[in-house]
Amino acid sequence: MDNLSQIRCWLARHPLTLDAGLAVGVFVCMIAGSFVDPHGAHGVSWVLRGPSTLSLALMLPAAAALVLRRLAPLPVLGVTTALALVELITGDPRAPVSMAAVIALFTVAVATDRPTTWRVGVLTMTVLTGTAMLSGPLPWYTQENLGLFAWTGMAAAAGDAVRSHRGFVHAIQERAERAERTREEEARRRVAEERLRIARDLHDVVAHHIALVNVQAGVAAHVMDRRPDQAKEALSHVREASRSALNELRATVGLLRQSGDPEAPTEPAPGLARLDELADTFRHAGLPVEVARADHGTILPAAVDLAAYRVIQEALTNVQKHAGDGAKAEVSVVRVDGRVEITVLDGGAGGAHGSEDGGDGDHGRPGDGGESEDGHPGDRGGHGLLGMRERVTALAGSLTAGPRYGGGGFRVHAILPLDRRAAATTKGSP
Repeated sequence: MDNLSQIRCWLARHPLTLDAGLAVGVFVCMIAGSFVDPHGAHGVSWVLRGPSTLSLALMLPAAAALVLRRLAPLPVLGVTTALALVELITGDPRAPVSMAAVIALFTVAVATDRPTTWRVGVLTMTVLTGTAMLSGPLPWYTQENLGLFAWTGMAAAAGDAVRSHRGFVHAIQERAERAERTREEEARRRVAEERLRIARDLHDVVAHHIALVNVQAGVAAHVMDRRPDQAKEALSHVREASRSALNELRATVGLLRQSGDPEAPTEPAPGLARLDELADTFRHAGLPVEVARADHGTILPAAVDLAAYRVIQEALTNVQKHAGDGAKAEVSVVRVDGRVEITVLDGGAGGAHGSEDGGDGDHGRPGDGGESEDGHPGDRGGHGLLGMRERVTALAGSLTAGPRYGGGGFRVHAILPLDRRAAATTKGSP
């Protein structure tokens, strides 16, 4: 910062000091102006005379009042105008006391609004000019009287222009600051949405694969001594499930890397193209899964494809964890007009297994405090069902989860529109 900028900053922090300097300068100018004789033999000329005692007594308080011009602009204008009126009536020759009133009028115009400026300006102009024209030995049309009229008018106009310019600059700055705040809020909102999406992905991956690992590890521990071949097969499934979990975790966590970090994930996000592979992992874990598809080879948008896969994955994971022994699952994917409907059914007993996962309770199984058929959460709702609902809702779809009619199982049903914008418009229509 250069010296001039430092001086400006200091004066901005100490306005009274600036106004005191202005008052001194105005007083010096008024003293100098009292030596000017506008009616000399050869026109305007300098004469060796000083201001009268009365003029000096009027000039000093008029200049001193300008120190407070920012704190009380209207009272300062009233004081300086009154002193100028006294000088116009009694001074002969006149001293330029009205100079202080002109500066005070400029300050009022800067500090107030336009209607106040013009009302006060017209009043000040009329009073000063009228007094100058009606008092004293000079004709009313002399240059001094017309000059006083012009100076007061220009002071009001200049102050109004300065105030308008400052208001315009302030509006631009405020608009820029508001735009910056909006950008920051939008950035924070997108970061929050991305974190929520990554959290859902991590939950889906961990809940699915760790559930499979837990089941297969339990099977291996149970048959290790009596049937080592079956234990070996179960451990093979554990290794495969853990490898898949690591790969998906690596791809998901890779999204958190900085833009310049190496090894960015290149594997595409899972979708319904891997539905058979997903079903096989559950079959290997001992859960019979039947898949029926009537989507006629529909190519889904990436977000819809991923959401459909994750909903099925989470629903089957919940069946694996909560449905009990002997349960089986049915998955159907149907294309209906402009939407895809996904249904996952199971015939398990449910309730007794509602908290096998250590209190996750996130799947709304009957009896575990999950979600009812009408979609209202129970007392112990966790993150799985909430994550499914958030995924579907983010795409302007709908999801219901609850016991099957007549009991004996659980049903998850999701509707995902293929055109998210059209669905949102339809959803918002009365």
